[in-house]
Amino acid sequence: MSSELALLRNSILSLDIVDRAAFLARLRPADKERLHYEWAFRARPEQLPPPEPWLVWDIEAGRGFGKTRTGAETIKAWALARPGERFALVAETFADGRDVMVEGESGLLSILPPSTLRGGRVDTAWNRSMGELYLANGSRFDVYSSEKPGGLRGPQHHGAWADEIAKWRDARLGTADDTTWSNLMMGLRLGQNPQCVVTTTPKPVKLLKGDGGRAGIRKQAGTIVTKGTTFDNLPNLSPAFRQQILNLYEGTRLGRQELYAEDIEDVDGALWTSELIESTRIGVAPTLQRVVTGIDPAVSAGENSDETGIVTAGIAMCGCKGKPELHGFILEDSSGRYSPDTWARKAIGAHERHHGDRLVAEVNNGGDLVEANLRTIDRNIPLRKVHAAKGKLTRAEPIAALFEQGKIHHVGVFPHLEDQMCSWTPGEKSPDRMDALVWALTELMLTQAPEPAMDLDFGAGQSTWAGLM
Repeated sequence: MSSELALLRNSILSLDIVDRAAFLARLRPADKERLHYEWAFRARPEQLPPPEPWLVWDIEAGRGFGKTRTGAETIKAWALARPGERFALVAETFADGRDVMVEGESGLLSILPPSTLRGGRVDTAWNRSMGELYLANGSRFDVYSSEKPGGLRGPQHHGAWADEIAKWRDARLGTADDTTWSNLMMGLRLGQNPQCVVTTTPKPVKLLKGDGGRAGIRKQAGTIVTKGTTFDNLPNLSPAFRQQILNLYEGTRLGRQELYAEDIEDVDGALWTSELIESTRIGVAPTLQRVVTGIDPAVSAGENSDETGIVTAGIAMCGCKGKPELHGFILEDSSGRYSPDTWARKAIGAHERHHGDRLVAEVNNGGDLVEANLRTIDRNIPLRKVHAAKGKLTRAEPIAALFEQGKIHHVGVFPHLEDQMCSWTPGEKSPDRMDALVWALTELMLTQAPEPAMDLDFGAGQSTWAGLM
């Protein structure tokens, strides 16, 4: 921030609310616009570019830190200060680049004054189908995606903003040749000082941490790393965000990654990895043919007793590749430490919410009491009782294989369940949520196959589902 802006900001903040309103009312329209769009008045120190020289500013922070706004403001400042230059906006998908980096609440169109756009209006400056945004001073932004790394082979740029690079389709390849990152950096060669700002939630991918003889972005010469957490921006986050996101992730391995921006390495020997689960995650499930709730009941109901695992899953047949294939979808994790009556009500509630056709409950511990708990709530509930005759590894391996084949999808995020999946290794104590998942998917996908649906209506989930095929 310049000394002039710092002095103006401090002067305004020193006024009481009445005098401040009067001062702002006297400003000329151009000055009001400048103050409204001036990032230096809102940014925290860690959101302002570090002292140069640097080639890459790598911002790794938790959700809600303000990464997107920081990336947008950084590249906006470059484009406004350097007329006629060209800048790359690179996201995991083209839709992410368009919807988040340009049109999002913290995207470029929300922070660029109308007077800086070509023609003074969005419709004359923004070509959303091509992903091209033009400024009045001749500078332009172009959207690219990791879906097509080759799209960055030819174009050259004066600067770039790379968003959520840990999710890029080829992030596992690191900084190898002909990847999204290598092609972007090879084209970052125009002007006197080409630079790239990176905004991402960190994950243990090669692109960030490196592998073997290749350094990841963090360790490359010319990179400055800024770390941050969700809690750095807590006063500016809505109560709804605090309740929904913080309560969801707090206390989990995934929370350490998503909130505290830690690198969470996968556990050696675990059947699942975070990358495996993330690679097939979707936002909306298609129309389902069957839905089952799996239950792994706790033996006792004390403060230190195990949780009761309650996981609901569904299946659908997909013929998008010409051959119908059965896919599974994890819909809800209702697990918790409950009394027998409460876990029975939780399981039946999940069954009813998702219009399920059966509950599957392990009865090794509890026997007839497990069925009695459920039938006390609903005497007609459809129930299959299962016995764990085989070892946990034997039961879980076929389900893990289905994940590896891309046939199981988490519909949303289930931090506590995913913690168990990614940290359990054979020989350890039984994880209840994972057990419930295995029972549900075994019933749906390994016990008997349903008849294929000839005309499957994907509804609201069509676009998301189609992207998997």
